Amino acid sequence: MKRVQIGKSGLEVTQLGLGTAPLGGLFAEVGDADAEATIAQAWSLGVRMFDTAPLYGFGLAEQRLGRFLRAQPRDSYVLSTKVGRLLRADEAAPAEDDHYKGAPRVRPHFDYSYDGVMRSVDESLERLGLDRIDILLVHDPDDHYDTAVGGAFRALQRLRDDRTIRAIGAGMNQSEMLARFAEAVPVDCFLLAGRYTLLDQGALTTLFPICRERNVDIMLGGIYNSGILADPYGAAKFNYEDAGAALVARAKELDALCKQHGTELKAAAIQFALAHPAVTIALQGARTAREAADNVAMANAPVPLSFWQELRARNLVDPRAPLPGDAT
Repeated sequence: MKRVQIGKSGLEVTQLGLGTAPLGGLFAEVGDADAEATIAQAWSLGVRMFDTAPLYGFGLAEQRLGRFLRAQPRDSYVLSTKVGRLLRADEAAPAEDDHYKGAPRVRPHFDYSYDGVMRSVDESLERLGLDRIDILLVHDPDDHYDTAVGGAFRALQRLRDDRTIRAIGAGMNQSEMLARFAEAVPVDCFLLAGRYTLLDQGALTTLFPICRERNVDIMLGGIYNSGILADPYGAAKFNYEDAGAALVARAKELDALCKQHGTELKAAAIQFALAHPAVTIALQGARTAREAADNVAMANAPVPLSFWQELRARNLVDPRAPLPGDAT
């Protein structure tokens, strides 16, 4: 599997990473055995980049990932987690969150302060059972820009200066605020979820040019847009909610085009995302060993040049978006 570097951090990672939100029970409960098998399968296929967060299953994803990674040589993989939410006991909380099923009876509380970030790091390390984190990201500070700049990022810079953390950045489902952070804070990378896909190229002009100019690497998540680009039929999801009719129609059109050219929509989705020079890593979620194996297979599946040519000719993506076929 191809390896890449994250900015000037010296971190070398596999281009395809495992995102662990599904292992925290996103949309459907996952058992411990299935979670372990999923991580083990990704590892066996060469994946060495793992992304998690306190939010994912309210600590469950961090615990499950850490349980597996503790048995591996620490310098053999790269680990990313996030700050901005502290998990606190809440006896009155419902047994299940709208998104995370089977999660513990705790609830995340926003805290982007300097002290809150330091507590979050300590608590993540405890859940992971590891002695260090490689990449630390400010998670979803959509309504907390000023506090994030004055508090969270100040803490992250100190941790990076102390060499406790190798790389810092932010992870969000929007590109506009990430572009503001790129101009305000000396970050190394961003995790952008769902905003550069076959269905949504919003980051193409809002974020990517700034990142290229400032040598900020992009890790992409949500490449299937919460599932619609994995399977546009049935109960398709987009941006964590039920997909609207127009989006479903576009996804089905893309799927039909893939079939005409003898390829798969999932393969086209992953390879489209990785074709942009600002993008370093594609993080793919999985809840079973089979899905983990499928992610690797789709990243390497052949997608003919004729598909990319027709995709552009039919204006199914922004004409400025680089395509894999452009290099041939």
